[in-house]
Amino acid sequence: MNQTSPAPILVFDLDGTLADTARDLIATLNVLLTREGLPTVAPAAARDLVGAGAQALIERGFALHDAPLPPERIQPMVADFLAHYEAHIADETCLFPGARAALDRFREAGFRLAICTNKPERLARLLIDRLAVADRFDAICGRGSFPVHKPDPQMLHLTVAAAGGDPARMIMVGDSRTDVDTARNAGAPVIAVDFGYTDTPVAVLGPDRIISHFDELWAAAQELLA
Repeated sequence: MNQTSPAPILVFDLDGTLADTARDLIATLNVLLTREGLPTVAPAAARDLVGAGAQALIERGFALHDAPLPPERIQPMVADFLAHYEAHIADETCLFPGARAALDRFREAGFRLAICTNKPERLARLLIDRLAVADRFDAICGRGSFPVHKPDPQMLHLTVAAAGGDPARMIMVGDSRTDVDTARNAGAPVIAVDFGYTDTPVAVLGPDRIISHFDELWAAAQELLA
């Protein structure tokens, strides 16, 4: 690979793509529900609840019990959620099988790697550090890193620029409509994992490739770059 030109880059979503965060996110939601005298929800509900940020998770969780929140209560509850979640961010969260080995393979091959998530940047960095893979990434960008967030294509373009990757050879890797739409809006190919958090099967979303395990990522990326 010519080291004088920008390297190809893989840009990963975080929740439901690289990391299985559902149990810690749902556990934090359940703290709020219990405080309000409402039933808790099971981690299996993550596919329908997780993926659009803390506020949406809270609103969806309360809506399950026909308990919509008054507007003035939403932001204080989001603050409570984030504080509790930060303290328990990696109690049960782990990388999906094969993710660490896949990151290492791409790094050894000269790829740039980045994270582009709608999770607040501070929490994304904390989680990646706790999962002991922070050194694999050239950029970790989240909500607050830039004036925009996914699915705005600028979020992806700015992440690639921060990582020093080649925008003509970038691939998005995600698990949801938001990730597919971000890639499409940015004119980039997208690989979807089918084990993440989405209430719509990823095949319906029309990604360029679908993988069921990180062992399949190398071949999928090589096909798209070819």
